Amino acid sequence: MAPIVVFVGAPGAGKTAVGEQVARRMNLQFTDTDIETEKHAGTSITDIFVDEGEAGFRRRERDAVVAALGEGSGVVALGGGAVVDDETRADLSPLTVVWLQVGATEAAKRAGISGPRPMLLGNVRTTWLGQLREREELYREVATHEVDTNRRSADEVAQEVVELLAAAS
Repeated sequence: MAPIVVFVGAPGAGKTAVGEQVARRMNLQFTDTDIETEKHAGTSITDIFVDEGEAGFRRRERDAVVAALGEGSGVVALGGGAVVDDETRADLSPLTVVWLQVGATEAAKRAGISGPRPMLLGNVRTTWLGQLREREELYREVATHEVDTNRRSADEVAQEVVELLAAAS
């Protein structure tokens, strides 16, 4: 059984917060692949990046994505960079995928500079904007729906997503 909905988007878009709300409203299980990656590694994503580099993290992330999509856990949130993997994008093609869009200012407020976001170290705004430019077409490629999260609470966005899912079924 496939997940009901998968969330993608840049760091700070609200994938976890909105995903948890949607799962709660629909009485479904929620899986965050970043959390699952950390659980299976027995360490933080930051430490994985330090110890294994980005390639090591992406291998671990891919394993978490395969498990989450294969378990049909209901609602799944992918890490911001998961879509760079060709196989992940192929796995997403038959699924309902919601791209949560967010601007740099809002993302910076949500993600924070000191949070555990190893890909955002250094000049946060420049790094975030560069990643978004690199990934934007990939998010668009996999997205069934695009939802703007700027200046909106996770609750408001979750309500919109639940309504989108209801209308699509």
